[in-house]
Amino acid sequence: MNIAVSGYYGFDNTGDEAIALAITRELQRRGHTALLLSNTPAQTRARYGGRSEGRMSVLGLPRAILSSQQLWSGGGGLLQDKTSSRTLTYYLGVIRLAQLLRRRVVVFNQSVGPLSLEGGARVARGLQGACVIVRDRGSLETLKRLGVEARLGGDPALLLTPSDTVQRQPETVVLAPRGDVTDANAGLAALANHLRTQGRRTVALSFHPHVDDEAAQGLGADEVISTSDPARALDVIAGAGYVVGVRLHAVILAAAAGVPFAGVSYDPKVAGFCADAGAASVGTDFEAAQVCGLVMKTRSPDWAQVQAMKTRARDSFDWAINA
Repeated sequence: MNIAVSGYYGFDNTGDEAIALAITRELQRRGHTALLLSNTPAQTRARYGGRSEGRMSVLGLPRAILSSQQLWSGGGGLLQDKTSSRTLTYYLGVIRLAQLLRRRVVVFNQSVGPLSLEGGARVARGLQGACVIVRDRGSLETLKRLGVEARLGGDPALLLTPSDTVQRQPETVVLAPRGDVTDANAGLAALANHLRTQGRRTVALSFHPHVDDEAAQGLGADEVISTSDPARALDVIAGAGYVVGVRLHAVILAAAAGVPFAGVSYDPKVAGFCADAGAASVGTDFEAAQVCGLVMKTRSPDWAQVQAMKTRARDSFDWAINA
């Protein structure tokens, strides 16, 4: 079966590319083919070895849906109007096009929200008749308030595994900033300094080159790594002893690799993931000494809860395929 997948793919954002990689691999294991709607379809085809069409292409978008039996919207945080109402209009528009073309629609392991009152009403209308799977309990509650029935799954990137050659260095701490969340940068820089006085080595990991690079370089870390390759980012994280992430997928990939982590919650989706994983999270105005204490004590998530999230993420593929 061919499955068209709508998401924020082809923009060199490591988190979204990790989702694309995981979806492509998991569908291949089940004998299905992912057709990713991407900003750079040629690059996406080369990176994942599958099929891809332009996400804004007047011909390519309907062609992708028509050549598929299902449309999956997600993963990621697509159905929200915090950043722009245009974002919500686009993703609901793709869903509506699939419905008009009589294709089965699955909202696949998304975070839903934040939504304005108008945005919430639009989502409630747009998801009628769709199979809806979300990746966190907060989104489940958001949809419940909107009268939309949904099922709890898990982020697909939880199913990724690091390279066999990675060797963990317990004294290394990965810090993953967001270039557009500037109020967390001072705390991360102070944290890097605190960790250095405690004999820890820090790596600033830029998950979105040209967006996070300046923030990563400004933390005063021992090493700065910038990549949009999810496999490389996962290996960097798997080789560390702790991860502190503003970027959501920094903590998700840490969970995937079994590395203790704490989230810096600039958005409810970060706090939501950490809560579901039994992990610590702090606000963007956090005290560096407090987070340094979490690192030094190796404050871990609840690994049983993380395993349950992975199981739901894996099972969600079968739920979606058989919807």
